[in-house]
Amino acid sequence: MPEQPYARNGLAIVRLTIGAMFVWVFFENLGKGLYTPSGYAGLINYYIQHDHAPALWKAVMAAAASHAAMAAPIQAITEIGLGILLVVGLLTRPAAFVAFLYLGSLWVSEWGTAWIWELLVPVLASLGLAIGSAGRTWGLDAFLARRWPSSLWW
Repeated sequence: MPEQPYARNGLAIVRLTIGAMFVWVFFENLGKGLYTPSGYAGLINYYIQHDHAPALWKAVMAAAASHAAMAAPIQAITEIGLGILLVVGLLTRPAAFVAFLYLGSLWVSEWGTAWIWELLVPVLASLGLAIGSAGRTWGLDAFLARRWPSSLWW
């Protein structure tokens, strides 16, 4: 990889920001009770009633709400796990790609209930992190990349 320190540092800053966002959201949602079955189902049902997501996506959300006892802790683990992995720069490419998919699904879930750009920017930033190997600067992936430089995992 050619040496481009400014680009690498910029990606690392974005990685730290998206990771911190996930950690913050985890604790915010925890405080709001959104990881409890009733809190989770209430939020998802709000989206179903008020958003403009496609009918197929609303069916997916309804299934998640009806299984809130499982879905709520999965969401909690996903948010804190992605946050930690991105902040420390470990397995950044797969974590950033999962963040891209996760935030993209949340973006669709919020159509019509939030400003359209509110989540679109972190969605695309996460995709950029996955493409740009953002954990190789200021992250644990840098150590792994020295040992296995051609791996797509970091």
